[in-house]
Amino acid sequence: METLWLFAALAFGIVILPGMDMAYVLASALSRGRSAGLAAVAGMVAGGAAHVLMGTLGVGLVLQLFPAAFNAVLVAGAIYVGWMGWSLWRSPASLGGATTSTPAGFAPTFLRAVATCLLNPKAYLFMVAVFPQFLRPDQGPVLPQAIVLGAIIAAAQALVYGGVAVGASGLRATLARSASAQVALSRTVAALLMAVAAWSLLHAWQG
Repeated sequence: METLWLFAALAFGIVILPGMDMAYVLASALSRGRSAGLAAVAGMVAGGAAHVLMGTLGVGLVLQLFPAAFNAVLVAGAIYVGWMGWSLWRSPASLGGATTSTPAGFAPTFLRAVATCLLNPKAYLFMVAVFPQFLRPDQGPVLPQAIVLGAIIAAAQALVYGGVAVGASGLRATLARSASAQVALSRTVAALLMAVAAWSLLHAWQG
């Protein structure tokens, strides 16, 4: 239990740090409302499960051993998130253009969230540096252990990103009557997305 508590603390610590995943959840909730934000959260949880599977199979370690492959993931993720930010910057009115009754489109938002999570370098670093240390083959089969650790990661994502989605959707409703505030908020979110993309590109260049 002490080991699980330590892993939970590390998982929450890495999830709560601002990055690609949080930026996408924030943008989804602000642009399309709570349902889209929660769809993005679901996509992040699904992407996290894929990371756990890759970590269990050692895919994350392979990426770390081959810097070119890892940098390719960084660049792809940065381009994708940067494109989302630029699109939002060019069309700031889209943040408040849809009413709260407009369908958010669960499937597209979910799939884009999964892609964002799978291209997030922070997740790969966690799966390489932290996750393997908590798998103990000498204490039994690895798969049940990975499932428990994956459940902890999913809980951290659901709580942190879910809070971001609910909070952002509430802010969106508050600003619904102010077109100028909507544009300013849209530009802020777009700048955040592009800043995250720039940081990832810089990290890839330095690597």
